[in-house]
Amino acid sequence: MRKTVVIDCFPESVKTYRNSHVIVAVDVIRATTTVVTGVARGRRCFPVPTIEAADLLAAQLTNPLLVGELDGLKPSRFEMNNSPAELESRTDIHRPMILLSTSGTRLICGAREAQAMYVACLRNYSSQAAHLVAHYSTVALIGAGTKGEFREEDQLCCAWIAERLLRAGFEPQDTRTAAIIERWSGVPADAIIDGASAQYLRRSDQCKDLEFILTHIDDLDEVYRFEGDQVRKHVEKPMDQHRRPFQSEDKLTA
Repeated sequence: MRKTVVIDCFPESVKTYRNSHVIVAVDVIRATTTVVTGVARGRRCFPVPTIEAADLLAAQLTNPLLVGELDGLKPSRFEMNNSPAELESRTDIHRPMILLSTSGTRLICGAREAQAMYVACLRNYSSQAAHLVAHYSTVALIGAGTKGEFREEDQLCCAWIAERLLRAGFEPQDTRTAAIIERWSGVPADAIIDGASAQYLRRSDQCKDLEFILTHIDDLDEVYRFEGDQVRKHVEKPMDQHRRPFQSEDKLTA
């Protein structure tokens, strides 16, 4: 069976792939890093696409933590910005997180009807790649995008995942995917520091998030799946007679 991987960008592109591909959402700065950081610590996480959706969900949860940004600014009534560094330092893990972002959570929620939907970032890219290799044959890695741009950090993360798929026998679905993989092959993570997203974090005095991202590279051996309006740590189901057990690959260096 031919196995393929495609790299694309923006929430609007989800409709192209949701009926035919497993989708992996990537928004390194910062939504998927925030999601992964929260769930890894044991916090329940509910991405939402709009303020209205956040308000509706908040009314149904007990003492929720509203986290997010729209165009970089924390909405009124929200307790904290879309900051993985701040979230990591909080001790109120019992509070469910409602997360809203300009494009990242729109991407996640837009893929709700996909055959399978995962959330990944630089913290777990090797584990995400190994899981895809073990279970799927058509993969779409989609960057959230910001202001019409496919940001460097999302290209890098998507390319690093895709490169591992190629090593396992996958093929690029198109020439653009092949070009993105080639561009970021062997490039260090700190290559993103001059990108537009990193520049914004510096201008807005949010360097702690950039530092957090660059000091937490591939430090989680977990996979995170979006299902039932919530991002959950994926746990392999007990194997039945028709299923082969998942064999985790050793991590490959970037």
